[in-house]
Amino acid sequence: MALLSRMTSWRPASRAAVVLVSLVVATQLVSLAEPGLRRPILFGSVLLLDVIGVYFSFRAVRNSPYPWGWRLIGLARASAVAAFFVLLWYLQDGPVFAYWAGIGLRGMMFVLLAAAAFVSRLPEIRGRNRWAYIAEIVIVVAAGAMLAWYFVIDHAFVVHTPPMELSRILGYVVGDLLVLTATCALLLGGAWPHLAHPTTPMVGGLVLLMITDVAWNATDLHSDTQADVWLIGLGMVGAGLLLTLSPIAAVTQRGQRVELNRRPAWSQRLVLASLLTGAVTLIAVTINEDDMFPWGGLVICLLLMVAAVMVHMTVSLRQTRDLVVADPLTGLANRTGLEDAIAIAARRGEPAALLLIDLDDFKLINDAYGHAAGDTVLTEFGHHLRAVVRAKDTCARIGGDEFAVLLTGGAAPDVVAQRILGALTAHPVRLGEDTVLVHASIGLTDARPGDTTKELMRRADLAMYAAKRAGAHSWMRHDPSMVDRRAMDAALADDLTGAAARGELIVLYQPIVTIETGAAAGYEALVRWRHPVRGLVPPLDFIPVAERTGLIYDIGLHVLERACTDMAAAPGRPYVSVNLSPRQMQTPTLVHDVLAVVRRSGIGLDRLVLEVTESAIVDEQSGGIATLHELRSHGIRIAVDDFGTGYSSLHYLTRLPVDILKIDRSFVAELDGTPTGAAIAEAVIRLAQVLRLRTIAEGIETTEQAHELLALGCHTGQGYLYAPPRPLDEALRSETRRVEALGSEARRRQDQPG
Repeated sequence: MALLSRMTSWRPASRAAVVLVSLVVATQLVSLAEPGLRRPILFGSVLLLDVIGVYFSFRAVRNSPYPWGWRLIGLARASAVAAFFVLLWYLQDGPVFAYWAGIGLRGMMFVLLAAAAFVSRLPEIRGRNRWAYIAEIVIVVAAGAMLAWYFVIDHAFVVHTPPMELSRILGYVVGDLLVLTATCALLLGGAWPHLAHPTTPMVGGLVLLMITDVAWNATDLHSDTQADVWLIGLGMVGAGLLLTLSPIAAVTQRGQRVELNRRPAWSQRLVLASLLTGAVTLIAVTINEDDMFPWGGLVICLLLMVAAVMVHMTVSLRQTRDLVVADPLTGLANRTGLEDAIAIAARRGEPAALLLIDLDDFKLINDAYGHAAGDTVLTEFGHHLRAVVRAKDTCARIGGDEFAVLLTGGAAPDVVAQRILGALTAHPVRLGEDTVLVHASIGLTDARPGDTTKELMRRADLAMYAAKRAGAHSWMRHDPSMVDRRAMDAALADDLTGAAARGELIVLYQPIVTIETGAAAGYEALVRWRHPVRGLVPPLDFIPVAERTGLIYDIGLHVLERACTDMAAAPGRPYVSVNLSPRQMQTPTLVHDVLAVVRRSGIGLDRLVLEVTESAIVDEQSGGIATLHELRSHGIRIAVDDFGTGYSSLHYLTRLPVDILKIDRSFVAELDGTPTGAAIAEAVIRLAQVLRLRTIAEGIETTEQAHELLALGCHTGQGYLYAPPRPLDEALRSETRRVEALGSEARRRQDQPG
């Protein structure tokens, strides 16, 4: 049943493979039964397989991570087809140049096959490993060249082969060496990880092609008859079949990249076997020959092997040293390598700066996707890090998700820090079906005369932690006033656990007013922590701690429940605005929890506004936008808090489920009655008008600011000009007094004589 299910799920390309194998087997059985048809069937089969190989090689380009490799293989098969027809023309009394053109096209096939193997593997191998890889290939191919020189080339010259025949033989020897090169490039490059991989038939086809080609030339050179031509022809057909099945397999399955360390262990023995082959061949020739001609080619090949061995040994020695000072996962320096670089810069007296980088919420990625995904994130970040710094700067991974960059020669560390953050924003990491935007916190410091490595690292570490406290995806330069708050923050986190249950968290309300009248349309709920020992803890101290520890989710729900319950019974049906943190936006149960709180409190969904920051929703793949759409579909309004201070764009804003833009207090503070001071606030207001969104100005402190906002078209705001955040009963009493005062003023005006 499983076999039947698998057969019915075959793709068309899989069926084509079955049909092709069946056809080849049937035709070769016919050629065995009918000797007179052997040559037509042999050449026809090879031609048909080459044509089909061209078609499927170019189809494999779409699905494969190595498109140029398959393009070159398709061109190689096309070159073989062209060579067949040109040589057929020559045999039908065509001109002499047709012979040379056919030989040239056949030789081009070998060149393209070798190029395809290199193109598919060389980009996967980086740094000094490339030199070792090339040296290994040279050793194996040189051993093959020694055998070819002694058994083919030397013999061809001894028997005085005619020039045309000699050129053909030499051409095929070079072609066979190119096929050997292609085979080694794939095997030594780790392109054969398992038998089911599409490269397996490719390697098998190349090996069989080389064997049959050598056998064909040996028959021509050493025998007057073409004995066993059917067996050799069968090998050629088998080689063509395997080379055709390879792109068919690539079409039926989406190929995955194969790393160098995935290559079979036995492939390393090719190098040792090649060295032994060269030595044995040289010894055999020394014993059996007294002619210098065979020695010439053998010595040249041996010198080439010795040079390649020296290159390989040099690379191996350097790699052994790198194991001490390099990180094996990312290829960057490790802590020892970084300390060595700092010491060298100090000895030379070079100006230097150190950047310490920590990936935000890396543990969440590990927990959600697994350690293999975490390794992918670290590796890709290492690539981005190398791409944004100069070659002479040192990049290092010094901990699990902690990196460092040592800049020398007076480079601007703040510019580099911004480049690193920009590279992370521009290159989200693909993890399975998800795309994850990675954020980082960066601390930087300049080296000072007499600095020790420990002192330099300490200052960068303090700056990095300060950047992490200030908010995700930011950098900060060390300042002498910075103190290490980690111990204090850890104690604060312990005290914050259970603070809501103990009644230590209080909710204050600041009215959101209509600027013309000062009447409260709604209230923003703001949390405060009244610690039994520390007293009133500022939000800027405990909110970042709650974000990092994950306590913010429970605190946020507590504030939401308190605000909804308080406002449900408030007179005048004002709405309430509650902040959502970025960590809350990442929680899958957020919508369910919010709706449950609203149901318990009895407040109408139309009286709830949820405020989010730009940074919480700029990552489309994080699920934040989908969450907001779902909340808004229930009638809850969405506001973007502190608009203009994040890194969103008009592209995002036009597609976000947003009802309100809150103008950041820093822009309101710029209002001074001049066009320059009003520029940003006016731009936000005009943008909101075009997108049909409401605007709320934050931080209004003077009547002049209120009048200017009205003139610009913003009719709603909040700030100390109207009221500070305070308990609900005080806020409601103040609003009642204001309404009564307005009523008295209105009656007084009515009583005045007209």
